[in-house]
Amino acid sequence: MAKLIILGSSNAIADKAHENAYMVIVGETRKVLVDSPHNPILRLEEVGVDYNGITDLVLTHFHPDHVSGIPLLLMDMWLRGRTNPLSIFGLDHALTRLENLMDAFAWGNWPNFFPVTFNRIPPVGIHSVLSCDDFDIYASHVCHMIPTIGLRIEFKESEKVLTYSCDTEPCQEVVNLASGADILIHEAAGDFVGHSSSKQAAEIATQAEVGKLYLIHYPTGEFWQENLLEDARSHFVGKVELAEDLMTFDF
Repeated sequence: MAKLIILGSSNAIADKAHENAYMVIVGETRKVLVDSPHNPILRLEEVGVDYNGITDLVLTHFHPDHVSGIPLLLMDMWLRGRTNPLSIFGLDHALTRLENLMDAFAWGNWPNFFPVTFNRIPPVGIHSVLSCDDFDIYASHVCHMIPTIGLRIEFKESEKVLTYSCDTEPCQEVVNLASGADILIHEAAGDFVGHSSSKQAAEIATQAEVGKLYLIHYPTGEFWQENLLEDARSHFVGKVELAEDLMTFDF
């Protein structure tokens, strides 16, 4: 059975109970890591996903709370003896910077490094990222401070659809990605440039006519906002919950 596991749910300022927002999509033949803060191998082990089974990495955008763990992820995979290839997907803005970052670590000199391919997603419109027996993944640019993508995952066996907004202001592109989705996972960092409040996330969920709304990338720890859920529930008639670390969605 295909599933999506929330590996982290916090905004850029994490706390002990919430890592920065990232997730993994698990199928029989493809296991797709979406973003990579911290050291994902440890969290993957915690949820029972073999790091060596990760076939793909999707980068939503090149901000530290989404990509800071990638050099360590790649190095740890190599040091642990990985030989399986890894495909990395993202906008040119993110992939070019990742290549430059890895060049700064002189990874071209790391002997017997496993194959890594970079796959650039077009910057405008909704585009297919990858397809396998369990799911299809599509991406579209959204409205953040730098070039950023949101994702739509269509699960084939259950015929369910999940959309992830990533970091974004309210925008039509997220409505398009989430149209008719069973689940929308939408950021709720706050009503400021490049981000959305929980109320705005709920308004997007209403426009897209989704079944359930889960808030992610929200303030945690000392920055927690007591009215986060209340504001969203007052603007969306469906179920509204927090996406929490280690939460699993089965499809």
